[in-house]
Amino acid sequence: MKAIMKKPSSIMILLLIIIGFTFLVSLQTGTIQIQPLDVLRTLFGAGSERDALVLFEFRLPRMVIALLVGAALAVSGAILQSISQNELADPGILGINTGAGLAVVVFIYFFQGSLTGVSQLSIFIMPVFAFIGAAFAAFLIYLFAWKKGVTPVRLILVGIAINAAFSALLIVVQLRMEPNDFMQATIWLTGNIWGTTWAYVLTILPWVLILVPLALYKARTLNVMQIGTESSISLGVAMEKERRVLLVLAVALAAISVAVAGGIAFLGLVAPHIARRLVGPKHQVMIPTATLVGACIMLAADMVGRNILAPSEIPVGIVIAILGAPYFLYLLMRTP
Repeated sequence: MKAIMKKPSSIMILLLIIIGFTFLVSLQTGTIQIQPLDVLRTLFGAGSERDALVLFEFRLPRMVIALLVGAALAVSGAILQSISQNELADPGILGINTGAGLAVVVFIYFFQGSLTGVSQLSIFIMPVFAFIGAAFAAFLIYLFAWKKGVTPVRLILVGIAINAAFSALLIVVQLRMEPNDFMQATIWLTGNIWGTTWAYVLTILPWVLILVPLALYKARTLNVMQIGTESSISLGVAMEKERRVLLVLAVALAAISVAVAGGIAFLGLVAPHIARRLVGPKHQVMIPTATLVGACIMLAADMVGRNILAPSEIPVGIVIAILGAPYFLYLLMRTP
């Protein structure tokens, strides 16, 4: 798809400004409104105890999680779209999010007992279960897509089938839960970052700081993959090996996102697509741009979900789905 702008540094600076502005507005808004000057006073340690509690214990960790999850899902989607050579690929559509969600719900059902009693230890264990579930889903996708190698079309079709199968299993597990846990699990699986704390930030931050640069390190390989499997092999790229490595990267990024924020669909699809239109297909600039776009969308969606029906909240995953579904249909109509 033709890029409409090709000034990566200017685009990234503009995105950072938008993120900064959205961040400041989000700090002020919510069930408890805080004036801009009071926000600044509180951030510098001169605010009231109430404002400090709202900002440091509730809003800031939630907003940082939104930025990290948005960035992780965007990079995961960018990798999947490149290795599948399909701009409609997304960890949610391929079943990777569902696999991670299924593993976390199984963990909660068998080991947690009740979602209301989430312990500090389980916050750090859940990403492990999410990764196992996402990796198992990716393994099945790769296994069933294999036929003397893996073609992008088979990868997508098998991924959609795995997503449907895991979704059915997820419903079966949920139906065996207590009614209260069932409702909370349903809300969480739609994509929800309500109630996140600094412990969640510490859980996801190291992974994002490691995995996103690794994806950027693989940018040249991703560029070569765009010219097709046979051409890439002729240029010396070990396609199957590189696909497996990149798939693990995408799975890990999606898994940690699901572990702390539930199943957020379409963000991994939309963010790389927007980035590609802004700066072009070169992954050296597309991946950093997608990271910023994903973070920006997630932060803005959380702010909208938190305020549009205040004091009630709409899960951020629903806000993104409302925005992302029409864009997905638009992409389908434009796809030959």
